[in-house]
Amino acid sequence: MSGATTSLSMRGGETVEAYMARPEGDGPWPGLVILAEIYNANHWVRAVADGYAEQGFLCLAPDLYWRQDPGQYLDYTPEGQQAGRALGQAMDLDAFTDDMADYARALADHPDGTGKVGTVGYCLGGKLVYLAVARDVVDVGVGYYAVQLDKFLDEAAQVTRPLMLHFAELDTRVPQETVSAVKKALDGKPLVEIYDYLGADHGFNRFGYPPYHPQAAEQALDRSLAFLRKHIS
Repeated sequence: MSGATTSLSMRGGETVEAYMARPEGDGPWPGLVILAEIYNANHWVRAVADGYAEQGFLCLAPDLYWRQDPGQYLDYTPEGQQAGRALGQAMDLDAFTDDMADYARALADHPDGTGKVGTVGYCLGGKLVYLAVARDVVDVGVGYYAVQLDKFLDEAAQVTRPLMLHFAELDTRVPQETVSAVKKALDGKPLVEIYDYLGADHGFNRFGYPPYHPQAAEQALDRSLAFLRKHIS
């Protein structure tokens, strides 16, 4: 399964590049916005989109940095990490919310879509998943090792839609104190599920690269697919 680069028309009149992967056969299918790590919608994120397409989702992986520096799809190198951190930290998150609404609309209105749209994100993308759910932009969200959620816990009260979060025991970017604070802020919400993965580190789902943890990645994927199918399939 492989997708193709496409262009999205935004409400402001801009054109944004994105990668789209669709299942084989005839739809319609639920939509899934894949939100990248700081490295943006690079080759790995596109492979993730292909994988979810194989599972029956119409997937879109947008250029997260199109407002700042379009086309920056970064490699897993020190230089790529440095550039990605700078771009990620400089993102206008309110503008992202507007962009996310456009990404969701593109999938909801797609001829092969069912109208239901979820999102899956990693690291920076995990934070964006949380915000998309809290701000009622998507029907369901799944975030992996979402960073900096402690800065947005004031929005936890607005989380009324399904949200699943995966955290890693050894993750220094998302320390256990932050995980505990997130759990406390979201406690009692029946549509929220939070999981911890012992022995796993930040990036445990990044197959092909360290610190990939196959057991944790497989378990998290199984949970994510069941959650997405329950709420948008």
